[in-house]
Amino acid sequence: MGRKQRIWLVMLLCFMALVLAACTAAGEPGVADPANISTAPTAEATTEAPALDAAESTQPPQPIPDPEQATNEPSPTPPPEATVTNTTTSEPEAQLEADAEAEPEATPLPAGWLGPLNFPSDVNPLTGETAEDPALLERRPIAIKVSNYPELVRPQAGLNNADLVFEHYAEGGATRFTAVFYSKDAHTVGSVRSARIIDFEIPVMYDAAFGYSGAAGANKERFAVVDWYDRIISPDFGHGGFYRAEPEDADTDFWHTMFTDTYRLRDILQERGLDVAPVYQNGMVFSEDPPPGGTPAKQIEIGYRGNYVTWWYDSSLGRYFRWNDGERHNDANRGEQLNFKNIVVISAEHVDTAIPETEVRQGAPSIEIQIWGEGPATIFRNGQRFEGSWLRNDPKDMLTFTDLEGNILPLSQGNTWFQLVPLGFDKLYVTS
Repeated sequence: MGRKQRIWLVMLLCFMALVLAACTAAGEPGVADPANISTAPTAEATTEAPALDAAESTQPPQPIPDPEQATNEPSPTPPPEATVTNTTTSEPEAQLEADAEAEPEATPLPAGWLGPLNFPSDVNPLTGETAEDPALLERRPIAIKVSNYPELVRPQAGLNNADLVFEHYAEGGATRFTAVFYSKDAHTVGSVRSARIIDFEIPVMYDAAFGYSGAAGANKERFAVVDWYDRIISPDFGHGGFYRAEPEDADTDFWHTMFTDTYRLRDILQERGLDVAPVYQNGMVFSEDPPPGGTPAKQIEIGYRGNYVTWWYDSSLGRYFRWNDGERHNDANRGEQLNFKNIVVISAEHVDTAIPETEVRQGAPSIEIQIWGEGPATIFRNGQRFEGSWLRNDPKDMLTFTDLEGNILPLSQGNTWFQLVPLGFDKLYVTS
């Protein structure tokens, strides 16, 4: 390389050095030189940032969707935004739950009506009457099976003291009674006879004990395993509480000589620790005055196949008095004619079973009377007739009553006699 070339090379290198030095002195773009940062506030530093929209201030930024996902999969629909309400009442969810659980309010009963569950502590829920002693209502009701066939068993003892009596077909056209004693005692009850299929229902309705002489084999086996077996009192299971009475008529069969009384049976309940106040699942309704809509009913006739029943209304006493097969039907304890405030005709399905009974003839089928669900009912009270329905939706429910429009149909305050008849029964005659 010649001398001139070396001089030009040195000059070029110097020029490049000068350019490089100038770039270094200017600094990198966008990076502040620490030596030039001022500590004094500037107008820009004190200016507030522009206010954000309320929705923007509370919502997180939306993520940028993956283009591949956005084109290949549907994007989920976001849930609707909650509306915030400033309130001091309970939360809407809690209120809705309370509304859903709240039962509809019961329609208030007319003034003077009692029931179905709001009875005063001294009022008998089976009659609507004020008890002579409220302590009597702290005892368990007792249902007792009483004969009505053959004719020689009349007059029976104790029926006028019962709060409720159920008359039903036993078999072969003959009827039998289940009498429920609660607010009154009876020093003699009977003659006592054997249970029937309907007695798996009646004691349960009223949380009652049940006294009877015995039962057909299949029914005895069933009574032995009911969940209320501890309330049964029967010689069938070796229990006491019954006795044999010397018959006045030499022709009286041995089977019609068994009697009891409510005191003996109650003593047994007390020994078992079971003579306690009943627990009713529902209740009947009572009123002193009859509801509107009744028709006159001075005399009632019921033509069972084995006996003919007549009830006659005494307006001066406000009670129906009973005849059986044309004869005054008396209570043997006092010689008084049987008399009740309410006569209720219950129509229900009657089904012959394969269980043999022996009341009328050997091997006559025991009858299952299906008093569950609902069916026709005719109530006689205050000399009037009221058509309606009976209801029983649970084994522990007692029978309750409504008119043909579904309104509560009250009984008169007092004792009630239930006449159970088959559906389609056409032997009910009423005279005004």
